[in-house]
Amino acid sequence: MSKISILVIEADLSLSNVLEFNLSNSGYEVYCAHDGQDGLSQARAKKPGLVIVADVLPLVDGIEVCRQLRAEPLTRETPIMMLTVKTEEADQLNAFSAGADDYVIKPFSVRVLVERVKSLLRRRELELGGADVVTVGRVSIDRVKHLALVDEGPMELTPSEFRLLETMIRQPGRAFDRTELIDLALGADTMVLERTIDVHIRSLRKKMGDAAEAVETVRGIGYRFSDSKAAEP
Repeated sequence: MSKISILVIEADLSLSNVLEFNLSNSGYEVYCAHDGQDGLSQARAKKPGLVIVADVLPLVDGIEVCRQLRAEPLTRETPIMMLTVKTEEADQLNAFSAGADDYVIKPFSVRVLVERVKSLLRRRELELGGADVVTVGRVSIDRVKHLALVDEGPMELTPSEFRLLETMIRQPGRAFDRTELIDLALGADTMVLERTIDVHIRSLRKKMGDAAEAVETVRGIGYRFSDSKAAEP
């Protein structure tokens, strides 16, 4: 069985070497880049199974690296873990909006980071199970093509928005609380605040246009996908 490859994009050479050593010892094939431009080039050429990227990088910063990886078909679904010294909620939301799947604040335990890498890869593997296409009323998702459609027209969703919609549409009518949505759609090991879900939901509704009412707010609980409202013109 071939090893899962991981691309580490980190300007701090000592940290990059530590991550390369520990991830290699955990059975991964590791590539390193020390600026955002080289990181993007390696991601396109090597198609890694996961990218770990620092937010502060020469040439192209980590947020822009995330955006470009999410914009390109070959790397659109690659899990991305962002490393940062920033602790403000706005910075965290900005990273998730750009397409990061996890957000790790420096300094961190390398052993814990390796476990979070394993968890992120397990979650992505689980996402590959189940029916590939689900349609409820006017809204459908295609997991293989990573497409979300309203009236057969595509929506440009971030990976987090796509997973939120997929989680809800697979169980229409069920009310999910915010903690459940973090666990099921973003991953239990992802360090996010409950209000982060509200930010993702607002963005998702905006992209759904006049089908946005299908994502209902359940007062005091969270959200659900309404099959009856999804069927309305």
